[in-house]
Amino acid sequence: MRSAFTGLSAFPLTPLHDDRVDEAAFIGLVERLAAAGVDSITALGSTGSYAYLTREERRRVAQLAVEHADNTPVFVGVGALRTSAVLSHVDDAEEAGAAGILLAPMTYQPLTHDDVFELYRTVSEHTRLPIIVYDNPGTTHFSFSVDLYARIAELPGIASIKIPGVPTDPDEARRHVDGIRAALPDGVTIGVSGDAFAAAGLNAGCDAWYSVIGGTLPSPALTITRAAQQGRSEDAIAESQRLEPLWGLFAEFGGSLRVTAAIAERLGLVPDRCLPLPIQGLTEAQRARVADVVEELALA
Repeated sequence: MRSAFTGLSAFPLTPLHDDRVDEAAFIGLVERLAAAGVDSITALGSTGSYAYLTREERRRVAQLAVEHADNTPVFVGVGALRTSAVLSHVDDAEEAGAAGILLAPMTYQPLTHDDVFELYRTVSEHTRLPIIVYDNPGTTHFSFSVDLYARIAELPGIASIKIPGVPTDPDEARRHVDGIRAALPDGVTIGVSGDAFAAAGLNAGCDAWYSVIGGTLPSPALTITRAAQQGRSEDAIAESQRLEPLWGLFAEFGGSLRVTAAIAERLGLVPDRCLPLPIQGLTEAQRARVADVVEELALA
């Protein structure tokens, strides 16, 4: 049986308007992803600004995602600074009907590997929902080792490891992914993140792509994913290379969130200035650059 933790998992924005979650816009994003045929939807990931939302807002977003995803599995981010808060978010995800949870080790004080292991152990004992281990050092400022992956993956309920981007050289990428896979139990999938590295990661043997851009532009993300799944590695790379102007904006403007929000705003999918303050989004000049790339790549 094919795991739900494979293929394209699309991470939608959680758009705000007047400092409140814009439920209609969020529902539109989720319904758009389900209609496009993504393999799963991950609500309240970093793209979904989970760290900036209250428990009540997060509970509501989880409910809306499940209600409007049709038959598409929905994973829900549950990260928080305190373990007790994480467990509350897990309970809310269960109540909403999530198919799994996404857990990042959030921190203010630096965390040790033992701290992080105990977080996952506690959550795995608390829930029967499958768990995605969320390795995103750019936002959490915590870096996993392969040994820590392996230690956590032995816990019950660990379904997938979301790894950062892989090397661009195909042979190096394959060795990197093979090394992680050798440390994991059978059945635990590996998902690549860092959208510019997705084609390389999928071609190197990653099972899933946990995608920022897929939550707003599912079509090109699905093109890359399906090509890699079907063994058309050159086609996957070609589509990723076609999107190089977009990846370049991610690098130039400090990450994917602000650029993705600007694209969604440009396409009328979300309200203007949809990110939670104090995140200002892009400047007008930067937005003009994004608009040019949207037109150049025919992303509209």
